[in-house]
Amino acid sequence: MGVALSITAFPVLARILAELKLLTTDVGRMAMSAAAVNDVAAWILLALAIALSGTGHSPLVSLWVFLCGSGFIILCILIAPPIFKWMARHCPEGEPVNEIYVCATLVAVLAAGFVTDSIGIHALFGAFVLGVLVPKEGPFAGALVEKVEDLVSGLFLPLYFVSSGLKTNVATIQGAQSWGLLVLVIFTACFGKIVGTILVSLLCKVPFKEAVTLGFLMNTKGLVELIVLNIGRDRGVLNDQTFAIMVLMALFTTFITTPTVIAVYKPAQMAKSEYKHRTIQRKEPSFQLRLLTCFHSTRNIPTLINLMEVSRGTGKREGLRVYAMHLMELSERSSAILMAHKVRKNGMPFWNKRHDSDPNQIIVAFEAFEHLSRVSIRPTTTISAMSSMHIDICLSAERQRVAMIILPFHKHPRLDGHLETTRADLRCVNRRVLEHAPCSVGILVDRGLGGASHVSASNVDYTITVFFFGGHDDREAVSYGVLMAEHPGIHLNVVRFMVDPEVVEESVRVDINDSYTPEARSEDEEFLIEFKEKISNDSSIKYEEKMVNSSTETVDIIRTHNRCNLFLVGRMPEGQLVAGLNKNTECPELGPIGNLLISPDFTTAASVLIVQQYRSQLTGDSLNSLKEEESTEDEYASH
Repeated sequence: MGVALSITAFPVLARILAELKLLTTDVGRMAMSAAAVNDVAAWILLALAIALSGTGHSPLVSLWVFLCGSGFIILCILIAPPIFKWMARHCPEGEPVNEIYVCATLVAVLAAGFVTDSIGIHALFGAFVLGVLVPKEGPFAGALVEKVEDLVSGLFLPLYFVSSGLKTNVATIQGAQSWGLLVLVIFTACFGKIVGTILVSLLCKVPFKEAVTLGFLMNTKGLVELIVLNIGRDRGVLNDQTFAIMVLMALFTTFITTPTVIAVYKPAQMAKSEYKHRTIQRKEPSFQLRLLTCFHSTRNIPTLINLMEVSRGTGKREGLRVYAMHLMELSERSSAILMAHKVRKNGMPFWNKRHDSDPNQIIVAFEAFEHLSRVSIRPTTTISAMSSMHIDICLSAERQRVAMIILPFHKHPRLDGHLETTRADLRCVNRRVLEHAPCSVGILVDRGLGGASHVSASNVDYTITVFFFGGHDDREAVSYGVLMAEHPGIHLNVVRFMVDPEVVEESVRVDINDSYTPEARSEDEEFLIEFKEKISNDSSIKYEEKMVNSSTETVDIIRTHNRCNLFLVGRMPEGQLVAGLNKNTECPELGPIGNLLISPDFTTAASVLIVQQYRSQLTGDSLNSLKEEESTEDEYASH
């Protein structure tokens, strides 16, 4: 009874935390760590309980079972890890895992179950011990999960719950005494776990709200609870009535977790914080710049690292801090232990981890770059459904007080240079982040900035081109360009397009962009005067003004700059010229210039960064271009 009341269901807790978006918070990490320790302790206590529950045997039999069980665990710890490590070494990244290794592991699990069953402890205990020793990272772990999880989670696990349900006879709970006993058991279970956790948390100086949340999270019951109860019933320790009471208690305590945590601890509200530097364009450039760069696969890593290299500026400011966020989809078959493993170092500096080699090649790439440069990198992971991933990105940006979120474009270049869709649902994530972001946002169209590897600082030699029409987003693009130009290997070209006052094309005059008010125009002029003063002694920045008569002429001038390495453009530029450009574009969220630069008609090998400056409320075309997409989303997804 003690074991059954004290268990915390680790897999159930991982799923609840992931769906409540608490997996990457301090509370979530604390709960997962505690639940993992609790799980191991519960299995050990269960083995002891089984050893002691044998009826009609002398105490020596229980002692024999306990000693044999301990010997089995020690033997497994000595023999299994070296074998598993050898298997993992022979499964290189990117190659299919030899099925003989998977078969051998499953045979070992069955053998361990047989041994513990023969000893007199339940077969599940042996399987659990071996499962703990299997490596949790790398291709071998992934292949094992892939082969086993669908069968176990999709077929065996539901059948186990069904069999437990069939054994549960609620009709045995009759009379006031039985129902009173049910209430007492539920109260004891909740009181012991919740109050115990709260007291320990408060002793460790955890805030009261977080302590209460931890208490309810630790009160989650699940599969292991049912295993304990079934073993107790099979052994004759629990009768049918007690079994039914305990199952109902497990259901009740798990059901109350989610609503209570939502009511007590609302991270979305608690994370709201006022911070000053939400844009790259700022009055005090000496403050530390913080970026949140998002990626969903290793394909984006080299360009991101090269972008970080050119974004670090000079020693005059407090430096650059980058939060590199790995976007992972929460699918129905996400393994709980692997979820916990992904987030265990979330946002921590590299020197904070153990000094053993990390097999995760993404972490290795960022760690190597951090050692070579003056950039501070914090790797983070978000595990979320694609429909709500934007919430995680925005909350993380707010929590880390970043000035810009850089998102990957939903298309990647083919060998012929044309872009093809990587994941259509990433497009929805980008659109929602643009709409709800607490800071500036950049969408990176990756055509391989600097090639397929990190370019060292001394070898950087890039030309960056910024097109300036006017408006908030263009000012942000120029500000980011100026920051990049501080790097000794960067040459920045800023091209300002102006309408010839004498000859204005008729179509442009008719369709003047209403949002480009005299106030906005004067802001642009002030910004450019300040910009020209700043660059007067800087030979790496070239500024030119182009007088044009039509949108066709504008496009022709843009085409002449196709030999640069990176285009930096505002998402929604303002002014008369932009109004004449084609608005019926394939990706409205990129704006007219962004769409022109990624269109098949525009020949270039340059990557494109489309920038949106933070505003408390998007209006006009900036908002409409994101809303338009809702109607066209299905059409592009079917493409």
